[in-house]
Amino acid sequence: MDQQSAAPGGIGFVLFALAVGSFAIGTTEFATMSLLPYFAADLRIDEPTAGNVISMYALGVVVGAPVLAVLTARMARRNVLLLLMALFAVGNGLSGFAPSYRWMLAFRFLSGFPHGAYFGAAAVMAASLVPFNQRTQAVGKMFLGLTIATVLGVPLANWLGQAVGWRWSFGVVAALAIATFVLIAWCAPHDRPDPKASPLHELSALMRGQVWLTLAIGAIGFGGLFAVYTYTATTLMEVTKVSAAFVPVVLAAFGLGLTIGNLVIPRFADRAVMPTAGGLLIWSAVALAAFPFAASNIWAVMIDAFLIGLGGALGVVLQTRLMDVSGEAQALPAALNHSAFNTANALGPWLGGLAISAGYGWTSTGWVGCALALAGFVIWLVAVAFEGKGDRRAARSAEA
Repeated sequence: MDQQSAAPGGIGFVLFALAVGSFAIGTTEFATMSLLPYFAADLRIDEPTAGNVISMYALGVVVGAPVLAVLTARMARRNVLLLLMALFAVGNGLSGFAPSYRWMLAFRFLSGFPHGAYFGAAAVMAASLVPFNQRTQAVGKMFLGLTIATVLGVPLANWLGQAVGWRWSFGVVAALAIATFVLIAWCAPHDRPDPKASPLHELSALMRGQVWLTLAIGAIGFGGLFAVYTYTATTLMEVTKVSAAFVPVVLAAFGLGLTIGNLVIPRFADRAVMPTAGGLLIWSAVALAAFPFAASNIWAVMIDAFLIGLGGALGVVLQTRLMDVSGEAQALPAALNHSAFNTANALGPWLGGLAISAGYGWTSTGWVGCALALAGFVIWLVAVAFEGKGDRRAARSAEA
């Protein structure tokens, strides 16, 4: 089927609609951290306790991604995306009305539940719209919403939370989710569910070793980025000795790196997925190792934040890699990619915090991040070696 003719606004408009959804998700995921002091005071809890609200969202992502991918296996992908955006809109809308801490925990879990499944389904749809050699570029454009959220969505949500109250920030995210629902309903192609699809068929992808190795690369290798990003604000004020007003500028440089990385690097991945992934892990290891040296100078740390952000394109590259290694059962592995990255989002800050608590200083997160990126590269080497052996065995079987 000609997907472009099936989409009223063309392929570009479908990718735009999917990107609006990723912008909404990125905004609520990252902005909640900056809104923490405001809803903590309103809900009459201390800030460490309020941090559990952020953890509950991440838990929703980790649990929801595989569960929803399996349960929606028999549905058309367009309908899956509509269902997930509706659920996301409800979760964030209710978060804005949360009357207590416990209700807030429940609503944030509900908000995170469709996160991973949405990105998985949206990535598969984006890849289906274009020729095979342009898949990663299409997925990268869909992910642009997430990266732009770190530059625009988060500061705007934080400003809104300060100006009129934190509840309105969640309301705006709910409105964006509703807009995404309308756009997808209007422009996404009417696909048909795969007749072979079933929950058991999706689960069969977990029997593939390369799927687990790819997920491990993301869960470990991407943790380095989060190890540094989480403590960047404090490092800037304690080590770089700049005022809090400069923090958003450095974070914006990081977000700009993410955005440019998702625009440029997928072009290389469409030619060679695994070499690009390996190169990004080495790039990240070097950029993260430079952080302790750059942290003393505002211009140096801003440049390094941009370079670290470029390495964030690993997420898009691994998304395509999972499509290559999961056979016909792609929904579950595609969704699990975001469970893996949320694992990295938990692992990196935890290990970075241990290094800081041990007395190694705020900049030690750079060394922790470098170690994680290199550990991800070791897993990448195992994946390449395992794949090569599998190819040679297949060749010998064919000759026999």
